Amino acid sequence: MSSSTPSTANGNDSSKKFKGDRSPCAPSRVLHIRKIPIEVTEAEVISLGLPFGKVTNLLMLKGKNQAFVEMASEDAAITMVNYYTTATPHLRNQPVFIQYSNHRELKTDNLPNQARAQVALQAVNAMHSGNMTLAGSASASEGPLMPGQSPVLRIIVENLFYPVSLEVLHQIFSKFGTVLKIITFTKNNQFQALLQYADPMNAHHARLALDGQNIYNACCTLRVEFSKLTSLNVKYNNDKSRDFTRLDLPSGDGLPIMDPAMAAAFGAPGIISSPYAGAAGFAPAMGFPQAAGLSMQTVPGALGHLTIPASAVAGRMAMHSLAHTAMHSVLLVSNLNPDSISPQGLFILFGVYGDVHRVKILFNKKENSLIQMADPTQAQLAMSHLNGQRLHGKVIRVTISKHQMVQLPREGQEDQGLTKDFSNSPLHRFKKPGSKNFQNIFPPSATLHLSNIPPSITDDDLKNLFASTGCTVKAFKFFQKDRKMALIQLGSVEEAIQALIDLHNHDLGENHHLRVSFSKSTI
Repeated sequence: MSSSTPSTANGNDSSKKFKGDRSPCAPSRVLHIRKIPIEVTEAEVISLGLPFGKVTNLLMLKGKNQAFVEMASEDAAITMVNYYTTATPHLRNQPVFIQYSNHRELKTDNLPNQARAQVALQAVNAMHSGNMTLAGSASASEGPLMPGQSPVLRIIVENLFYPVSLEVLHQIFSKFGTVLKIITFTKNNQFQALLQYADPMNAHHARLALDGQNIYNACCTLRVEFSKLTSLNVKYNNDKSRDFTRLDLPSGDGLPIMDPAMAAAFGAPGIISSPYAGAAGFAPAMGFPQAAGLSMQTVPGALGHLTIPASAVAGRMAMHSLAHTAMHSVLLVSNLNPDSISPQGLFILFGVYGDVHRVKILFNKKENSLIQMADPTQAQLAMSHLNGQRLHGKVIRVTISKHQMVQLPREGQEDQGLTKDFSNSPLHRFKKPGSKNFQNIFPPSATLHLSNIPPSITDDDLKNLFASTGCTVKAFKFFQKDRKMALIQLGSVEEAIQALIDLHNHDLGENHHLRVSFSKSTI
């Protein structure tokens, strides 16, 4: 970690040395992990990085509940951060937080109490290399696959009385390890999926625990076996396929095209069709409890059963009617800061991921809000990108609501301006079919993309504007070919979220209103 590495890493002054890591920085192969439980082992911390590549160094600061992990490459670190942006990592059932460090490498040779970390690093990397060699050698001619030979599982859902979605599968199977990719499809009139874990042993444990289990009471039975594939190639992120390491993939209009080699491996057609015509199909929207609520620890080797909603008709339900039932567009946002939040602010933020029609901050529980999006796909997109982000100093939670729409207050009903209808707002980003905005949807980041800048505005004007909102401006640059656009890098993702809320549609004069969105680039 060069000369700035503290010689007293476990001493009283180390917080000053590492304070800079609290603000997200430019991508680095060194990652800063916070809120780790004190009893966590070195191997457990290393395991967070192994799915994404070799972990080359580790610095544990247990007294401060922190650690630093160095990956073999910056690309591996970026993939890791992208994945954990949407799937919060846990150690010992506690959520931990990962961000780029402002250090470019770790040098721990002269630090005390780091011998255990180095021993663990060597042991875990050696074991992981052995697993990967075994997985890479698997071939179709070897007959039945032995445990550990493939990280990819083939899943068939029998007795499909109720919809099972990609999200439900992810929530269930992620109990056994890091899920990297999922593809769902229909074959022989059965709903099936291919699911790739980060490690073959995760697949082995999941198969042992889940094969033959029911997702819902007395139906939706899982049949789990190893796939002959050792890797999945996902081209689109939508309700039928997902690469959790690649947030930048297009949606593909809901028709992901399978790689020909993969199609041949299990005899599927080239285009994966949804088992439900056009359905979003995620279970929580139907009133099922969240699959994440399944307790694998309290019921070893079993899912436990999800309750069928009271509205469900006994017996097999027609799939075409379920398709319509499942499409809910309302989000429940909780753990908001009631002193700072407003319907307008939520409209601007959630409007990055879809057209917001209505916002209601609950009258008696102002830390909760209902947000009605234009359609279920946009609701799902907003949930996946904004759940777990920090807003006004609090980590917000975003889930699909059981409500089908947000009700406006009746005439004369006290509301204090907490409910707003934005159905006809001119600020909707996605009203025009085929708009370029659909291709420019990215997760919250410390770097913002600015557009619609008039010629008279200078870089200092914009830097001062953002600084006036309380942000730290770290870098700024105009686009070389188009000075109407620029990138601005702020001190943290939380600062960027707040700046977007405050300054999107800000009047810059000359009939130009500033457009602000999150950028995939850094400066």
